[in-house]
Amino acid sequence: MKWIGVAAFVAALILSVMLHEAGHFLLAKRFGMKVTEFFVGFGPRLYSRVRGETEYGFKAIPAGGYVRILGMTPSEPLAPEDEPRAFYRASVGRRIAVLAAGSVTHIIVGFLLVYLLLSAIGVSTESTTLSSVSKCLTTTAAGTCSKSAKPSPALAAGLQAKDRITQINGVAITSWAQAVDKIRASANTPLQITVERDHQLISMTATPASLKGHGVLGVMSEISSKRDNPILALKNAVTTTWNMGTQSVGALVTLPSKIPALWGQTFEHRPRDLTGMVGVVGVARVSGEALASQKLSWSERIGTFIIILAGLNIFIGIFNALPLPPLDGGHIAVALIDKWRTVRARRRGLEAPAPFDVVSLMPVTLVVLGILVSLSLLLLAADIVNPVRLNL
Repeated sequence: MKWIGVAAFVAALILSVMLHEAGHFLLAKRFGMKVTEFFVGFGPRLYSRVRGETEYGFKAIPAGGYVRILGMTPSEPLAPEDEPRAFYRASVGRRIAVLAAGSVTHIIVGFLLVYLLLSAIGVSTESTTLSSVSKCLTTTAAGTCSKSAKPSPALAAGLQAKDRITQINGVAITSWAQAVDKIRASANTPLQITVERDHQLISMTATPASLKGHGVLGVMSEISSKRDNPILALKNAVTTTWNMGTQSVGALVTLPSKIPALWGQTFEHRPRDLTGMVGVVGVARVSGEALASQKLSWSERIGTFIIILAGLNIFIGIFNALPLPPLDGGHIAVALIDKWRTVRARRRGLEAPAPFDVVSLMPVTLVVLGILVSLSLLLLAADIVNPVRLNL
């Protein structure tokens, strides 16, 4: 089952790459640019087919993909008939739209996955139904009640497993967190608790014991899968996507500071940080572990898999928008520089300057590529030598 999960992750990742490139492709075609290649992967061709003016296919190394749009730089040699359709000849707005389409597509995919999770599969949450009632609060090392232990407040009050708490002191209880807050704040204070049992409402008085200054009854809640209605799921999906986006930005900001720790986790066998950096191999392994876990229900397994894919898509979308060559964000920065140069020339009554040639940024591009490749290799080594484990 674990390898099925890994295979499912790889298939989903390839699909995400195809959608990313499709975003570039569709907008480029919409704006009249000439697109000659649409490939998933790099290296030798495995399969390709020409339709119209575009060659579609797969290459041997599944480490991304690309769309080749003619005239990405002014120095690229073009046939006379292709000159009007060159990328660099388009307006700055259209160039930015084409470049941003990949990142936007990733974020949209992430949002749709979150919406699917919330509306169709559901999220595991603690319900107001009791899964168990402790016999006592004082136990031995073996987990049994000690001889001097008194019955737990919940047992003494008559609470039973499968009771659903509906009210505490006359206030409706709609979430387990609400019930916990009330119980914890009521140490040694009697509570009037109403539960639903066998379709009947039963009221009883329970006095939470004091444990480290907090009230404790001795009950556990059931874990259930909760689905939102389509409208609420839409609202919550927007909020969740936004939160995942801000977390991705935070991760990128702190990324340099986590590299030394990753080095130690790789070559000194220190424990992997679950909140640290994980490469594609590590994410694939975690995805397979989630789908294979016997501790989770099927909905929890699928939900975990989907949220991993959603988070990965949102992170890639934001990462790809960084203003660094050769990322799409770097090309967007160049387009914005072109716009600024044109506006400045117009204000001075001068002719618009020639488009900025990104080829002149090749030294910067090579440095950034070197850093990204080195980090990718370090992550690969960490994920193989000392992988992250969820222990599900």
